[in-house]
Amino acid sequence: MLSAFRSALATPDLRRKILFTLMIIAVYRVGAAVPSPGVSYPNVRRCIENVDNQGVVSLLNLFSGGALLQLSVFALGIMPYITASIIIQLLTVVIPRFEQLKKEGQSGQAKLTQFTRYLTIALAVLQATGIVAMADRGQLFTNCPDEIIPNSSVFTLIVIVITMTAGTAVIMWFGELITERGIGNGMSLLMFINIAARIPTEGALILEKGPITFAVVCVFALLIIASVVFVEQGQRRIPVQYAKRMIGRRMYGGTSTYLPLKVNQAGVIPVIFASSLLFLPDLISRLAGGEGTPWGNFIANYVVRQSSPVHIALYFALIIFFTYFYITITFNVNERADEMKKFGGFIPGIRPGRPTSEYLSFVLSRITLPGSIYLGTIAVLPNFFLDLTGGQGNNQNFPFGGTAVLIMVGVGLDTVKQIESQLMQRNYEGFLK
Repeated sequence: MLSAFRSALATPDLRRKILFTLMIIAVYRVGAAVPSPGVSYPNVRRCIENVDNQGVVSLLNLFSGGALLQLSVFALGIMPYITASIIIQLLTVVIPRFEQLKKEGQSGQAKLTQFTRYLTIALAVLQATGIVAMADRGQLFTNCPDEIIPNSSVFTLIVIVITMTAGTAVIMWFGELITERGIGNGMSLLMFINIAARIPTEGALILEKGPITFAVVCVFALLIIASVVFVEQGQRRIPVQYAKRMIGRRMYGGTSTYLPLKVNQAGVIPVIFASSLLFLPDLISRLAGGEGTPWGNFIANYVVRQSSPVHIALYFALIIFFTYFYITITFNVNERADEMKKFGGFIPGIRPGRPTSEYLSFVLSRITLPGSIYLGTIAVLPNFFLDLTGGQGNNQNFPFGGTAVLIMVGVGLDTVKQIESQLMQRNYEGFLK
C-alpha cells in the first residue's frame, strides 16, 4: 500500500488531484469553525462544554462535523443535499417525468442534478430557520443560561439564516469540484471528513475513563471496522449468459458475466431514515413548546434517549423496515429482467421475462434480511457504550459504531477503489493486491 501511495504521488496528474482535494478539505474545515454573524461564539462554547444532551440535533451535528452546534457558516453541513438526493431518487419512481429523465442518460441526469440543487437550497432554508428559531428560544441547548444570539432582532435572524443557506450552497460547490477536478466522490468525501473530525474529541472522552478502557474500546473498534468491511464487500453474484447475435456483419454476445447483489444493498440510507424519524417527535415537541408536559417527557425519556430499551427496539425495527422499503424502491427487478431480455441475456436455468424478475425478487429478499439485521446491529452498538463516552443518553457521535462507522468504511472503500482504478490505468499496482 505504501508503494501505491508513492506511485500516486509520483504521478503528476494524480498528485495534482490529491493536492486539490486536500486544499478543498482544508478550506471546508476552516469554514466549519467560522461562526455566523450575530452569534456569540464564547457563549456557544460554554453551552457546548456544560451541556451534553443534544438528542434532537445529534444526527445533524454528526454530518456537519460539530459545526451545527457552533452555528458556524457551514453549520448545516451536507445534510440538506443528502435529504434532497434521497427525495429526488424516491420521486423517480413516483413521477413519470423524473423516471423518463433517469432513462435519458447523461442529459437527463444533469437535469435531475439541477433539481437536487434547487431542493437542497429550499431544505437548507427550512433547516436553518428551524435551528435559528431553536437557538433564539434557548431550545438548542438544554438548561444553558447564556444567550447564543444576544441581538435577536428579525434582521439578525434573517442574516444568520441566509449565511447558513449560502454555506450549504458553497458546500455543494466544493463537493462538485472534488468530483470533477479532484479524486472524485466529492459529497461522500466531505461527509467522511465531518465524521472523522469528531474522532479526536470522542477519543479524548474515552481516554478519560482510563488507558485500559481506551485500549479495550480501540480493539473492539478494530473488530467492528473489520466486520463492516467484510460485510460491505460481500455480494451474491448471479450468473448471466448472453446469447450470440448477428448485427450487420459482426457477431456480438456469447459472453458470460454476473449480476452483483450486495448484502448491504441499501447502504447507510435506512439508518439515516430511522434516526431522522426518531428525532422528529422531539423536534416537533420542542418547537411546539411541549417540554415538561407528560407527552414531552415520554418522548424525551423513551423515544429519543438512546439508552432506553424502547428507543433501541424502535430504532432496530425502523432500520429493518426502511431497508426493505428502500431496496424495493431503488432496485426494480422488472426493469433488470427487461434489460437482460432486451440484450439477449438470461440466467442459466431461468426463463427470460417474468420468471427472471421473480427469481431476482426471491434472491434479493433472502439477501435483504441478513443485510437489514447487520445494519440494525451496527447502528445500535453505540447504545452499549454510553457510559464510556459520557453521552448521558445520547451517543450518536460515537465513532466506532452506528452511522459513523458505516459511512466512514463505505466512503473509504469507494475512495480507495477510485484511486486504484486511476493507478491501474497508468499501469501501476493498486492498493488492493
